Amino acid sequence: MDNNYKLIFTGPVGAGKTTAIQSISDVEPVTTDALATDMTQNIKETTTVAMDYGSMQLEGGECLHLYGTPGQERFNFMWDILTKGGIGLILLLDNTRSDPFQDMHFFLNSLSNFIDSTQLAIGVTQTDRCATPRMEQYHDELKSTGLKVPIFEIDARQRRDVVVLVEALLFSLAPDLKVSA
Repeated sequence: MDNNYKLIFTGPVGAGKTTAIQSISDVEPVTTDALATDMTQNIKETTTVAMDYGSMQLEGGECLHLYGTPGQERFNFMWDILTKGGIGLILLLDNTRSDPFQDMHFFLNSLSNFIDSTQLAIGVTQTDRCATPRMEQYHDELKSTGLKVPIFEIDARQRRDVVVLVEALLFSLAPDLKVSA
């Protein structure tokens, strides 16, 4: 059995993909941030234009390769490239955006082929900055899609929060895969 696994982080601009990978990577992450020159500059100064990359060791000695997609739709060609060979998807949603449910449906639809052949876990970020929608509303919205996947409120800056999300995804794939302490 292969001792290397590939996990994909996706979501809209500002949802915390780069930060989440930085929080859990055992190596210095590689980022492809560039100065934001479009509407993204209203959210943050830089944005991922190709990918983020980090890795972490699992309890059994396996290596989990972490890839973050760009959040902007104009870079969606990278989504297909990055998901090839992936075992699962972490979708991060920014609770401060005007319609995070629209974001959720957009990414679920855009990556439906990948999701159908792997597993998914969802993390909701920025709830400290915006309390609504509430997690119960996310659960209801997710139920309307027919998907039964783990969904958590997380702070992408906190290693423990991101690890719990990754562990939930790994458990749905193979209960024996566990993050090293």
